Amino acid sequence: MDYLLNKFASGPKKLKIALIGQSNFAADVLELLLSDGHEVVGVFTIPDKGSREDILAVTAKNHEIPVFKFPVWRKKGVAIPEVLEKYKSVGANLNVLPFCSQFIPMEVIDGAALGSICYHPSILPRHRGASAISWTLIEGDSIGGFSIFWADDGLDTGPILLQKEVEVEDTDTLDTIYKRFLYPEGISSMGEAVRLVAAGTAPKIKQTEVGATYDPPMFKEENQIINLNQPAKRIFNFIRGLDSVPGAIAYAYDENDEEVMIRLFGAQMFDDAVPEGKPLKLKGLSKPALVTDKGLLITGTDGKICNVQRVKKGSKMISSSKWFDQSSGQVTLELTDAEKAIETSLKGIWESILKVDVTEDTDFFACGAGSMDVVRLIEEVKDAYDVSLENETLFMAPTFQEFFIQVILASRQGGSAGEVNVEYEGFVLKANKREISVPTQLFINGKFVDAENGKTLDIINPTTEEVLCKVALASRNDVDTAVKAAQEAFYGSWSQVSARQRGQLMFKLADLMEQHKEELATIEAVDSGAVYTLALKTHVGMSIDVWRYFAGWTDKIEGSTIPVNPARPNNVLTFTKREPIGVCGLITPWNYPLMMLSWKMAACIAAGNTVVIKPAQACPLTALKFAELAVKAGFPPGVINITAGTGSVTGQAIADHPLVRKLGFTGSTPIGKKIMTSCAESNIKKCSLELGGKSPLVIFSDCDLDKAVRLGMSAVFFNKGENCIAAGRIFVEEKIHDEFVRRVLKDLKTMTIGDPLNRSTAHGPQNHRAHMEKLVEYCEIGVKEGAKLVAGGKRVPGMKGFFFQPTVFTEVEDHMFIAQEESFGPVMVISKFSGNNVEAIVKRANRTEYGLASGIFTKDISKALLFAEQIEAGTVFVNTYNKTDVAAPFGGFKQSGFGKDLGREALNEYLKTKCVTIEF
Repeated sequence: MDYLLNKFASGPKKLKIALIGQSNFAADVLELLLSDGHEVVGVFTIPDKGSREDILAVTAKNHEIPVFKFPVWRKKGVAIPEVLEKYKSVGANLNVLPFCSQFIPMEVIDGAALGSICYHPSILPRHRGASAISWTLIEGDSIGGFSIFWADDGLDTGPILLQKEVEVEDTDTLDTIYKRFLYPEGISSMGEAVRLVAAGTAPKIKQTEVGATYDPPMFKEENQIINLNQPAKRIFNFIRGLDSVPGAIAYAYDENDEEVMIRLFGAQMFDDAVPEGKPLKLKGLSKPALVTDKGLLITGTDGKICNVQRVKKGSKMISSSKWFDQSSGQVTLELTDAEKAIETSLKGIWESILKVDVTEDTDFFACGAGSMDVVRLIEEVKDAYDVSLENETLFMAPTFQEFFIQVILASRQGGSAGEVNVEYEGFVLKANKREISVPTQLFINGKFVDAENGKTLDIINPTTEEVLCKVALASRNDVDTAVKAAQEAFYGSWSQVSARQRGQLMFKLADLMEQHKEELATIEAVDSGAVYTLALKTHVGMSIDVWRYFAGWTDKIEGSTIPVNPARPNNVLTFTKREPIGVCGLITPWNYPLMMLSWKMAACIAAGNTVVIKPAQACPLTALKFAELAVKAGFPPGVINITAGTGSVTGQAIADHPLVRKLGFTGSTPIGKKIMTSCAESNIKKCSLELGGKSPLVIFSDCDLDKAVRLGMSAVFFNKGENCIAAGRIFVEEKIHDEFVRRVLKDLKTMTIGDPLNRSTAHGPQNHRAHMEKLVEYCEIGVKEGAKLVAGGKRVPGMKGFFFQPTVFTEVEDHMFIAQEESFGPVMVISKFSGNNVEAIVKRANRTEYGLASGIFTKDISKALLFAEQIEAGTVFVNTYNKTDVAAPFGGFKQSGFGKDLGREALNEYLKTKCVTIEF
């Protein structure tokens, strides 16, 4: 080993450096050398491309360093005298070549007293030549790295000054290995090398010729053509060696059997079961490739498979899974004034990088931009608009207009947005002095689409008993499409959205819901029979609240560190991570269509999952209108999917689907049991169930009777009794029983039954005919078993619509059917009890398989606390009822199900905990 010995050997000296090269890499090396105190006496770089000046020249000018731009340094192998003279004029004693694409004559290489040092991105002598990084990957090297060497008259053959290695990962591409190691470590090592030269301690290690390779330059198009007649791993390595610039070339055959040049990106080895797909003929491939929802599957000569994620055709990058569906799905945006200003300033950023006049159709890459220009654009967009995009965004949207749309959609995740025009087929609901456009198609992967075979379902207006509209009826295949879209979004676009951005999206959605709350409440009233004023306050109002509540949680989902016993002398760090589960299925009931969707979906989305939901068969319209607002809020395609349909087909398909990892269900206990079975038998899904209830309300004689009557009636008749926590059985102490009943019957006479859109209406129609008929049957059983019917019990006579009279039974004994089973309607079931024995009445209240909610009215705090302690119910109300809040957990015990909606605990239903232990 020889060391550089010179007149500076007595100690580090400032050098006079000539920097020769181009690119951001060279510019950063320049900044480092200046920070180390060296004098850069001249920068020699490439000429401008059109009006585009290389970043090294720009950086040098900012530091007032002389800049020289030579198209060539020599002609016919001889140094150009004028060029040589200009080089000599700067008086450099060291030449530094961080990245140089030009041939530099030996008169320059040897023209500095201390010589010339060069950066080369391989472990020399392997991969000499201009495309070393690509060949490191193409050859499948397990070790990569770079060399800094002393230039001589050979091609990358000079003595080694220093080398650094890195393990090549299976997931590395040309871009990733450059960004994670070759670029940052290369810059710092160039600084280190110059410091060694300045100190007189820089080694000169002669290169061995053992293992030396000279590889073809990959900037020549003929060298970029992939050989598909080889093992899959070789195909994979070739593609990643040219990813993301320029891309491996292959030739596909179009529908006319003509060759079409394409470039391949995003290669992965594929080990899963081969999914269904459509064949695509590729030149040189004996067996056609397969276009699937997983990507483009190419089978190598060894029978193994390489999966290609992206294909570039002309200037357009597309997902390879969309090869046969290349029609434009670009959304139309209505821009705010602020967004119009972004368009203008973004155009300025493009022009500053490309140095050309930019129009809507300007293609970033067709203008000569390279990989570092991509990095610069993405970073400038982040700085200017606080929008984080991936490099792939530009590759998938390379024209200015396409990229601008992506910037705006990303910015709308956190800011005020103009209107997004959402296309769908539907109908115009004329009601409540409004004309409301309502979608009637399925909502899958960000678009409204028809169901398979065009099947539809009649939606009946419960007030008029007339068909309101026809809604698309999802099949098992429709559910499969929705689930796969959710799966793709979970591992794709949704995974790129940060927790805080997720919250901003949810806040935006809540704002849109509030802007459209009258429309949503009107749809809910017409579709489900909910009284409009109640729909406005509760159905819609609480939905808005729950989206805002969980939006605040998105960036506060945290793990913990855990002190564990280390194996001395080593230390151990153990921590947990809370992670989203994946694709979640939701099946919601018909009593609160929008609110039940929101209770479950808001927590699900806040946790980072994607979702496929089946809203209630009888009233899916607010869910579909909600989907329209989700698009306008900026949710990426596939995150939210809404599949209206029947429980037996659509709901069952969600419960059975192997890609669904969590199911949230609200409905009856018998169906809940079937759901639980399906979750177990399909793939051991995590599930949460909110099922039937027979909630007891106990009223002691020492209560505030006025309040007990008022809230007791609300506990039963709220939302027409279609309320999961309705007081299914009221226990009234004997002393006040008759007075309680008298006041209830009196107040019933003042309850207005009628059109739910009428502001004076207190009691609207039941949700659907079958439910109304079930209530009639329920009351007939009560009478037959000996309970005393003192009010109602039948359909409202002479009135069109599914109107059922508010009903009151007294003298109900514990063994009776109506004392045990839920009516889910406006039926008050009253039983007496005597004395102040709290434990005795709690035993009676607990004598049911349900345990959703409960309540007590008393002025004795001891009674209240004892009741709260002993009652077997998930919710206990004391001197109130129906007092739910988005921050308070909600869920039942026993056959009322398990799991929680609302509150912080609801997040647990949609998260999994991972434990990580590190020994060091």
